[in-house]
Amino acid sequence: MHPLLHSIMQATAISQCVLVFLVLMSLASWAYMAGKWMTLRIAGRLTRRDGDIFDEQEDFHTALTMVERERSSPFYRIARRGIREFNRTRAVNDVELRKETVQRALQFGVAEEMGRLSSHLSLLATTANTAPFIGLFGTVWGIMSAFQAITQMKNVSLATVAPGIAEALIATAVGLFVAIPASMGYNMFKAALNVIQGRCHTFAGMFLNRLQYEMAEHPEGLAFATSD
Repeated sequence: MHPLLHSIMQATAISQCVLVFLVLMSLASWAYMAGKWMTLRIAGRLTRRDGDIFDEQEDFHTALTMVERERSSPFYRIARRGIREFNRTRAVNDVELRKETVQRALQFGVAEEMGRLSSHLSLLATTANTAPFIGLFGTVWGIMSAFQAITQMKNVSLATVAPGIAEALIATAVGLFVAIPASMGYNMFKAALNVIQGRCHTFAGMFLNRLQYEMAEHPEGLAFATSD
C-alpha cells in the first residue's frame, strides 16, 4: 500500500471526514471552473466579434440585424432591453427623457448579463478562503489525537511521534491543494469578467449613440426580435 494512502487509512475518523469533505470541495470547484471557463470563453469571443461588427455597420438597422443573428450573445439581450424600452416610450415627446430611460434600460441589461456570467463565482472564493482552515482543523485534531496516544506510551521517541504528526499534516496539504486552484480560477475569471463588462459598456454606449438618431427618424419604434 502506498505510504500516503496508508497514512490516510490510519488517520482518525474526524480527519478522514475532513479529507473527504475537502475532496468533494475540490471536485465541485473543478467542475464549476470547467463550466465557467467554457461560458466565459464563448461570451468573450462573441462580445469581441459582435462589437467589431456592430461598429463597422454604417446602417443602424443592418447593425441590429447582425446583433439578432447571435441570440446567445450578451449584446443581443442588452440590445433587446434597449429597443424594448425605446418602443415603450414611443408616446413620450421629451427626447432627453426618452434617452435617459433607454440608457437606464441598457445599464440594467449590462448588469443583468454580468450577473448571469458571474453567477456562483462566490463558490470559488469560498473554497479558496475556507479550504486551508478546514485542512488546518483536520491537522489540529490529528495532532491532538497523536499526543493523546503518546501519553499512553511508555517509551516515546521520534519514531513513535512522527507517524501520527505526519498523518495529521496531510489534511493541511490537501486543504492547500484545494484552495490554490480555486484562488487562481477565481482571479482568472474575475479578469475575464472585467474585460467582458468593459465590452458590454462600450456596446451600450455605441448603441445609445446610434439610437439617438433613430429617435427623430422613427419615433414610432423599431422592430427587433422579442422587443414587444
